[in-house]
Amino acid sequence: MSVCTGATMDPKESLIEYPSDFPIKVMGPTHDAFANTIVEVVTGFDPTFHHGRMEVRPSGKGNYTGLTCIVRATSREQLDDIYRTLSSHPMVKIVL
Repeated sequence: MSVCTGATMDPKESLIEYPSDFPIKVMGPTHDAFANTIVEVVTGFDPTFHHGRMEVRPSGKGNYTGLTCIVRATSREQLDDIYRTLSSHPMVKIVL
């Protein structure tokens, strides 16, 4: 008897068409420099990124700040690099 496990996707393949606008959600403790710091980090990977492409939302109690950054994704490698860099940043708790 054989079992069908379904098709597997090559890790190099992507469901995202490039270039495209792609939302990245970042959360960290509320700090005056948080949004500006994230803009600086993301701009290093997407020179077209700016504050106007970011939505800022404080948490209910104001202890955390959530950002949605709309980046211009040009490749999977670029997105992977952005996620890795943001995830390892000391001001960032979560990247989605």
